[in-house]
Amino acid sequence: MRQFGLIGYPLSHSFSKNYFTRKFGEENIHDCSYELFPIETMQDFPLLLKQQKELAGLNVTIPYKEAVLPFLHQQSKAVREIGACNCIKIQNGILTGFNTDVLGFEQSIVPLLRKNHKKALVLGTGGAAKAVAWVLHKLNIEFLYVSRHSGENMLTYDQIDNKMIRDFNLIINTTPLGMQPNVHQKPSLPYNGLNNEHLCYDLVYNPEKTVFLDLSEKQGAVIKNGLEMLVIQAEESWKIWNS
Repeated sequence: MRQFGLIGYPLSHSFSKNYFTRKFGEENIHDCSYELFPIETMQDFPLLLKQQKELAGLNVTIPYKEAVLPFLHQQSKAVREIGACNCIKIQNGILTGFNTDVLGFEQSIVPLLRKNHKKALVLGTGGAAKAVAWVLHKLNIEFLYVSRHSGENMLTYDQIDNKMIRDFNLIINTTPLGMQPNVHQKPSLPYNGLNNEHLCYDLVYNPEKTVFLDLSEKQGAVIKNGLEMLVIQAEESWKIWNS
């Protein structure tokens, strides 16, 4: 039995297990299973590998997309450039890291982009934010990170006023704010500065419409959640594991 799974903590919000379990059933794939492996610290990762000897591939989610890098034997070009990994292929004890978030994000956002989407705000600075930034750079879209702390190429939320939010009409939330079960949380933005020139994208998919997306839509913005991105990256992971 080939085993696949997801590492992260916590994993109550996981999309992957349901997706792959349904996929295996619908496609009559009987020799594979997909499990959740919530590990409280990456120091538990080697023990997991030792205990789960049938593991052939893993997805990686919050908060380990960056912390997993030292455990990899090989890294794809994207992982090396981004500094984050969300997919691991395991073959003969060799762990090779890939980033399928980039494909998922790019393919799901490109159809929505208009000529005026030249400047973006990337909310968050974790592994998912780095994948988003890599795609924006590829698409020649100027961007700034937004975080609770200031830094190079980085704003704090209280620095974003109505003028700035009008200038940056592509806004991408890569944080877990608004995700189940904390559905009332939202990024702290001047939402009244949004209009129909804006595209607001949330990597969160559960709930389907976060407070961030709901408030953005009410101001006329085009909105998109992270479900399609997840499906694309999951299928890309499956291709990698079977290549």
